[in-house]
Amino acid sequence: MTTAFAKPENALKRAEELLNVGQKQEAWDTIHRLITSRRYRAWTKTLERIMFKYIELCVEMRKGARDGLNQYRIMCQQVNVSSLEEVIKHFMHLSTERAELARSQADALEEALDVDDLEADRRPEDLMLSYVSGQKGKDRSDRELVTPWFKFLWETYRTVLEILRNNSKLEALYAMTAHRAFQFCRQYKRTTEFRRLCEIIRNHLVNLNKYRDQRDRPDLSAPESLQLFLDTRFEQLKIATELELWQEAFRSVEDIHGLMCMVKKQPKPSLLVVYYAKLTEIFWMSSSHLYHAYAWLKLFSFQKSFNKNLTQKDLQLIASAVVLAALSVPPYNRGHGTSHVEQENGKERNSRMANLIGFILDPKLEGREVLSRSSLLSEVASKGILSCVMPEVKDLYYLLELEFLPLDLASKVQPLLSKISKIGGKLSSASSLPEVQLSQYVSALEKLAALRLLKQVSEVYQTMKIDSLCKMIPFVEFSFLEKISMDAVKYNFLSMKIDHIKNAVIFSSMDIEAEGFRGQLMFLAELLNKSRAMIHRPEEKASKIGLVLPGLSETVEKEHKRLLARKSIIEKRKEEQERLLLEMEREEETKRLKLQKLTEEAEQKRLASEYEQRKNQRILKEIEERELEEAQALLQEAEKRSKKKGKKPVLEGEKVTKQTLMELALSEQLRERLEMEKKLQKLVKTMDFLERAKREEAALLIESAFQHRLIEEKILHEREQRQEIELSRERHDGDLKEKKRLVRMFEHKHQFQDKVMNRRQTEYDRLKTERAERINHILQQRRQEMEIKRKMLFFLKSEEQRLKKLQEEEEARKHEEAERQKKEAAEHQAKLDRIAEKQRQREQEIEERLRKSSDGPARHSDLNGGGSGSDSRTSATAPAASAGPPLGRYVPKFKQRLDNSGQGPTPDSMQWGNGRADERSQPSDRWRSDDRRPTYGFGGGSGSRSSWSSSSGR
Repeated sequence: MTTAFAKPENALKRAEELLNVGQKQEAWDTIHRLITSRRYRAWTKTLERIMFKYIELCVEMRKGARDGLNQYRIMCQQVNVSSLEEVIKHFMHLSTERAELARSQADALEEALDVDDLEADRRPEDLMLSYVSGQKGKDRSDRELVTPWFKFLWETYRTVLEILRNNSKLEALYAMTAHRAFQFCRQYKRTTEFRRLCEIIRNHLVNLNKYRDQRDRPDLSAPESLQLFLDTRFEQLKIATELELWQEAFRSVEDIHGLMCMVKKQPKPSLLVVYYAKLTEIFWMSSSHLYHAYAWLKLFSFQKSFNKNLTQKDLQLIASAVVLAALSVPPYNRGHGTSHVEQENGKERNSRMANLIGFILDPKLEGREVLSRSSLLSEVASKGILSCVMPEVKDLYYLLELEFLPLDLASKVQPLLSKISKIGGKLSSASSLPEVQLSQYVSALEKLAALRLLKQVSEVYQTMKIDSLCKMIPFVEFSFLEKISMDAVKYNFLSMKIDHIKNAVIFSSMDIEAEGFRGQLMFLAELLNKSRAMIHRPEEKASKIGLVLPGLSETVEKEHKRLLARKSIIEKRKEEQERLLLEMEREEETKRLKLQKLTEEAEQKRLASEYEQRKNQRILKEIEERELEEAQALLQEAEKRSKKKGKKPVLEGEKVTKQTLMELALSEQLRERLEMEKKLQKLVKTMDFLERAKREEAALLIESAFQHRLIEEKILHEREQRQEIELSRERHDGDLKEKKRLVRMFEHKHQFQDKVMNRRQTEYDRLKTERAERINHILQQRRQEMEIKRKMLFFLKSEEQRLKKLQEEEEARKHEEAERQKKEAAEHQAKLDRIAEKQRQREQEIEERLRKSSDGPARHSDLNGGGSGSDSRTSATAPAASAGPPLGRYVPKFKQRLDNSGQGPTPDSMQWGNGRADERSQPSDRWRSDDRRPTYGFGGGSGSRSSWSSSSGR
């Protein structure tokens, strides 16, 4: 039932009345409805008091206050934002106070806090134990006391951060809340909540940059806002390193670097020192020794440049850490021999780490590395850091990097490492670093010393006994030595084998089986095969079909490719259809599982809500019984006190409640406290007079005792001084006698020293000469190899150019031949076309003549039969006519019929008649076939040539 109040004061009064009768839930509902109502949007002082009461009820009942705080933020954002700040501070204070109170009430804190996730529900075993066991154990009661309040405190921090995330007027409160949440995670070792808190703050910053058009959005370009954000991230980084969450610490460093890049402004040098100090820890834990050393180098540069109060001892210790970190970097590249995927991942990881320490790597530069051990050591030497380090560190640097001592290296390095392991400690207050310990580099330096010794021994010896090698490296076991040597062989730093059967170590040089030589030989073999193929080309057999139909092979190849493409498309469609079916089945299975999961979760929530309801009812009943018992105890105590003093109880005959009894007890305690204070003031005054009198009497005695003590100490000082002078004289006389006794040995000492020095100088000169000869021999061999390689490359290059020139000339010749053939074919075709055209015109002229002389044969027959005088001429010419026309002369068909009447056709007439009949029956087929000639090769030319030969034969 909802009740609308005319004034907010009425709602507050109604809530207080409900609280007096113990109805907290109804009181909370009343205030919650008032705050979330749209009717009261203007801020007033009464609403602030109502909000304080609402916060108190939320904390007491462990209810979330997010809705109420959101509504109140809307009310006072533009009017009185300080009121919202006071309410939030009160909320966090009450939550922290109740959590600390619950913690103090719990006896076994460690077991009470043994919860992996504060946001998770209760575990199944706890529910089973609560149903099975009738009696509550102490551990369970502790868990019920402490863990719920810690959950509520964690939710309080999350709620406040969510409300203040986009409020530019309460940035300081947001930073303070984040710091308190970090301290909560650090104090109680809440690693899961710390990760969530970092993710929440990270998402807030992302959304802040994403939605830039918000009205109350904080401005990161302002120095105060930037400083607050950076302080929060640095606190996050410190807590992450303290909790040893190194992955979260690395992400925190990336957040700080992204924030600095976002605003393009460098923070204070003190913060940068902390930044690089934490980077050194993170890189060391991730075994990124190179970037760990670069972070130390940056840290040393900042300390030397900006910290003018740094002592010489602290600077020396930091410089020594820089040099040792650089020496701890492995002397070989671990990217050698890795796969392409690992190299790509390594490039991305190296780029991210290089950006964090202020270097920008170009991912396209695959052939060389910008950050390397050699460049780091050269930079250390060029910046003069070696002049600031300790003598032990400097000696170790020269031994490991510059000296060649294959036999004495381990014996000289071991005492230096033992001294370095004891160096370190806390720095002075002027330094931003708390402490520097050099002992962490001892194991890496031992590994480096072992590798250097193996490298130098491999240059001197070919085989060595394992026992001798172990004696040369006493500070490393052979199992560890074997492990690091195999690692060095893997990354192409050493070339050696261990033969356990012969108990020997075999050092080998780069032979023909090595990877570098194998690659060169393969490259040389490929070039020689290409050269041989260019010089001796395989003979190709000409195809008769290709000569006749040169385009047939291309057509067949295209058709074959089209069929293959069609087949692949069909296969892809089948696979796509099968994949779609599988996806549909998978989606249906996922929906079914999701529905089943939702049903199970709903059932679990219902059971949990029923359990919580029963639990709340039981707790309320216990609270009411406890309050009744406390009220009765207070009443009995008040009655006893009133009987002792002979007073009548104040509440006699009235309605006794716990509140009235508590007020009575408080007033009685206040009165007794006032009386006690008056008695104490009187006693203090009395003691003051007494102490003053005592000190006045003791002053004279103290002065006389002081003078007597001065005289005694003066006598004692003179006696001790005389004794010291006598002892000094005795020691001086003894030293003079010892000197006289040892003077006679000076000459023998000088002789022995000269003898030893001469022997060592001779040995040194001999070793130096041998080394120079060996180096000259190696250099001569390398020069010969380089000369041979240069000549071979020159020969291959010149041979390749010659073959390329021959190939180009051959292609040009083929191209010219093809052009000439095409031109001849075109000319031949044009000539055939002209001949065919002339033939067609001749036949047309003949046909025209035949049509014009169609009446001539009739008149000629009449003339032959009408006169007798012409019979003799006719009979004379008949044999000649019967003989037929001369060969090669054209005779019309009607003349052939007239001249050969009564006789069979002559062969010539049959030939001409047949030929002409064929031509008339198909007057245009021959020319149409000529017009439809094919466009490739000489196919069309052969058809026209056959038609011309037949016509000329006729």
